[in-house]
Amino acid sequence: MVAKHWKSIDSHAVRRLDALFAAEPDRLSKLTFEVAGITFDWSKTHLDPALLKAFVTLSDELGFAAAREALFTGGIVNPSEGQAAEHVAERGSGAAEAVDLATARRQRMRALIDAIEAGAFGDITGVLHIGIGGSVLGPALLVDALGRDRAGYKVRFLSNIDGEAFDEAVGDLDPATTLVVVASKTFTTSETLANMAAALNWLDEAGVEDPDGRLIAVTANPEAAVAAGIDETRVLVFAHGVGGRYSLWSSVGVSAAMALGWDAFEALLEGAAEMDRHFRFADGADNVPLIAAFADRLYAGKLNCQTRGVFAYDERLRLLPPYLQQLEMESNGKSVTADGQPLDQPSAPVTWGGTGTDAQHAVFQLLHQGTVLVPVEFVAVSEGEDSLDPEHHRLLLLNAFAQGAALMQGRASDDPQRNYPGNRPSATVLVERLDARSLGALIAFYEHRTFANAVLLGTNPFDQFGVELGKDIARTLGEGAGDAELDPSTRALMTRAGV
Repeated sequence: MVAKHWKSIDSHAVRRLDALFAAEPDRLSKLTFEVAGITFDWSKTHLDPALLKAFVTLSDELGFAAAREALFTGGIVNPSEGQAAEHVAERGSGAAEAVDLATARRQRMRALIDAIEAGAFGDITGVLHIGIGGSVLGPALLVDALGRDRAGYKVRFLSNIDGEAFDEAVGDLDPATTLVVVASKTFTTSETLANMAAALNWLDEAGVEDPDGRLIAVTANPEAAVAAGIDETRVLVFAHGVGGRYSLWSSVGVSAAMALGWDAFEALLEGAAEMDRHFRFADGADNVPLIAAFADRLYAGKLNCQTRGVFAYDERLRLLPPYLQQLEMESNGKSVTADGQPLDQPSAPVTWGGTGTDAQHAVFQLLHQGTVLVPVEFVAVSEGEDSLDPEHHRLLLLNAFAQGAALMQGRASDDPQRNYPGNRPSATVLVERLDARSLGALIAFYEHRTFANAVLLGTNPFDQFGVELGKDIARTLGEGAGDAELDPSTRALMTRAGV
């Protein structure tokens, strides 16, 4: 079990950050890494040589190398569902057969995009992308980060079943020139199907002659999409072994590929593949996702930090924190190990965050002076957009770096209201230039960090049964059954709301 190995990590040996820098002249070089045009600085965490050595030994004893190789060679890394995890194959890093199949599916996606651009669907200027969870969060992150001023199509994303969300999504789209992409792994997700029906109705009421002909389905269950009335020629498939939160590299990324252009989508995959190679072949002490996981386990598992803050100091990355919320908490928010035994250590912490200097004026009071210790991660970009005032970007970066320095060093004062204790950890991820390749590498880093955490925890990061229970109850209630099994509070709320 994990527990006997986990006990070898001594949390009582953790020293103050300023003492670590004083004792280790080479600390910055040992805990700063450069991969794929991204600098990763973990020097302001409480990792030290002894802890790193213990964590590397722990990862070896827990079979990290074998688990990592299984990820890249098509082994069963999702035991509860008996599946491989094939998202790495989508960027050419997996088992040969899976890579070949992924390449064929990508060629089909490109052929459909080429047909759209050639006018097969008429004059298309906008895309309504419907999905939920990973079917939306990934593509939305890509388009928001890279397509603000140069998108080939106006892409809007719809996930919430709330009618207000639908109205907002279609508000500036012209139904006469809009294509609807419906992304659902099973093509049975109730929210997605309800929004698809609303989109068809929107097209019909606008006088579109053949609303069904404007639909493209993206799914791992093509039979269900065809049964829903979508022609087989307009169904893009992705593998069952590609989980929703890992799916932006697959056909789920079709809307992003349309908006950003095919060259950008290929560059995204190439950047992810570069991070794949680093993760697969770098040794423990030099493996950036694994080092990040060591820090995560130190804070969550040994120092009882129940949350981790991620702050994007670049407006183009404002959707990164919510993207990571799903990736990390849906993957490792588990209470049992991969073989079904009770988890004997804290699982993934709550991932939360915000954007740039806005967050400084909202939540950083707690980070600097609160009683809760929160490991913080700053994500910034060295180069700003050429069209923007460089002085603004310089000030933005200075704020990010200053916050990390302030969290670590603090400031003593005789006035307790103005006393900053310091010794508060942070990491900094500095992207040299935000483009498709670097964004691909950045997202792949977080995927592999999540996988490394799962190995250290002993959990399965590729199932998500925890999301099903509430949906099952809602489905039963929607069918007019199950009321008698509800608690009095829930029954009263339904009565009061008239549902």
